[in-house]
Amino acid sequence: MTTNYAAFVALDWGDEKHAFVLTTAEGQRERGVFEATAESVHGWLDQLQTRFSGAAIAVALEAGKSGFLHALLSRPWITVYPIHTAASEHWRKTFVASGAKDDVPDAEVLLELLVHHRPVLRAFTADTELTRRLGALVEIRRRLVNERTNLTQELISDLKLYFPQALELIGKNHSAPLALDLLTRWPELAALQQARAATVRAFYFAHNVRRPGVIDTRLAFIRTARPLLTDRAVIEPAILHVQAVVALLRPLNKHIAEIEAEIERVFEAHPDAALFRSLPGAGATFAPRLLVAFGSDRDRYRDPSELQKHAGIAPVRERSGRQVWVHWRWNAPCFLRQSFVEWAGETVVHCAWAKAYYFQHKRAGKRHQAILRALAFKWIRILWRCWHDHVPYDDARYVAALHRRNSPVAVALAA
Repeated sequence: MTTNYAAFVALDWGDEKHAFVLTTAEGQRERGVFEATAESVHGWLDQLQTRFSGAAIAVALEAGKSGFLHALLSRPWITVYPIHTAASEHWRKTFVASGAKDDVPDAEVLLELLVHHRPVLRAFTADTELTRRLGALVEIRRRLVNERTNLTQELISDLKLYFPQALELIGKNHSAPLALDLLTRWPELAALQQARAATVRAFYFAHNVRRPGVIDTRLAFIRTARPLLTDRAVIEPAILHVQAVVALLRPLNKHIAEIEAEIERVFEAHPDAALFRSLPGAGATFAPRLLVAFGSDRDRYRDPSELQKHAGIAPVRERSGRQVWVHWRWNAPCFLRQSFVEWAGETVVHCAWAKAYYFQHKRAGKRHQAILRALAFKWIRILWRCWHDHVPYDDARYVAALHRRNSPVAVALAA
């Protein structure tokens, strides 16, 4: 609130056009629309810079991923105030009882919030370049892994239809080179049974399956296997689909491996890498994601509860009269919440007190996901202190603190 802004601008960005409402420090208000092209955006920003001689300007827009946000951040004289879509939606209803939505009225709502309620808003502070690069990489990796998972499910569905024996022969990783190569070479049981035993043995040996007992068991299984169905009208289309899925999985695996190598390179260059690398169960997957979750701005979360609420880990309590309803936050960033909850599950395997905490609540009848969210809630509180103070996590120190407080977790751990 101490900044003297020359103007306040509210933007409602869209796919084809961007609407804005602007008010100067003297109270002069104007509205406008411009094309959602890179040239129009930068032309509009150049006009603002010239008109106000590069003086500070506050800009409000709905939070979300948009190239517009990055264009605004490239101008040092602009301070960006992201506003959650739920906040703008509820505030709009105070002006329009029907809830009608239109671009310029939306910008008007954002401007009212910016001008009159700026104390409750927080200006956006961009992370360092390495953190932003790492954040983009881990999200891209997650999307590609999700695509691979979907394709693998399609593959499994087809094999269950006409070649269920393949699921026993390709191992647990259905998108691994062994699985893809076997289905490419022998897409159906009849083709596999026609192959010589020595050929199949050499195939497994080339794919690092070299225990004689395992290979002999699979060869015996192939010899005695019976086809689930013989209807070529079903089998041949399914084979074509399997071949198409296999052809999609091969380059997808290659690109995921390339992105993982780039994630490792960027993560190792980050100054906070050591802080997150040593966390139990973090590994190559979760250490970069946790680093991105906290970011590089130590002032972004003033206490752990702010991150717990933002990530949707903290429960939401609603009270009306005598009724109390507790639920999780519906509009939380999904990937951020997944990062904390999935990593909490890994700590159950790699951290003794986390394992004791998990089974303590399991015996109390709590559900698996509820326990992991509660464990993630606890971990965020611990990691916030480590991150804020630039101090690596020390498991022995934390366990000693549990014993000093006579925590129920310490009692369970001792038992």
